[in-house]
Amino acid sequence: MIIYIASDHAGFEMKRALIEHLSQSGHHVYDCGPETYDPADDYPDYISRAAHYVSEKSHDLDVFGVVLGGNGQGEAIVANRFPGVRCAVFYGGNKHTLTTSRQDDGANMLSFGARFLTTHEATQAVDLWLGTKFSGEARHVRRLKKIAKIEEILKTE
Repeated sequence: MIIYIASDHAGFEMKRALIEHLSQSGHHVYDCGPETYDPADDYPDYISRAAHYVSEKSHDLDVFGVVLGGNGQGEAIVANRFPGVRCAVFYGGNKHTLTTSRQDDGANMLSFGARFLTTHEATQAVDLWLGTKFSGEARHVRRLKKIAKIEEILKTE
């Protein structure tokens, strides 16, 4: 799998740990920044890079993105602005949200709320999420086609 990963300052250390874990697991991981810790950085600068790459390859079933921030919400908002990106948020709790985001919604990006998770929890969550496949059920395919149609309409406006 190819994984594009990015964070802001709040997720910086967790990002580094996830890069190491994912690389050791055999994935091709591309760090979209930041390269150094900066407590004044702005997450859109880095999250948009990862989302751009995932968007370009959104039809490739082996391309994913992982983004990290304080609560993960703003990062998901940025990522979901890109065509073909379906970014889910996880900041702990019921892991069923991880599996259904892949099985039902075909999520290709995952946003972590780094201030709500330990690195161990994030590592377990990303493994579960990446290991879950899109179901391909007709109702889910139909819904994803509707999302793609909405994206096309928005491009022409």
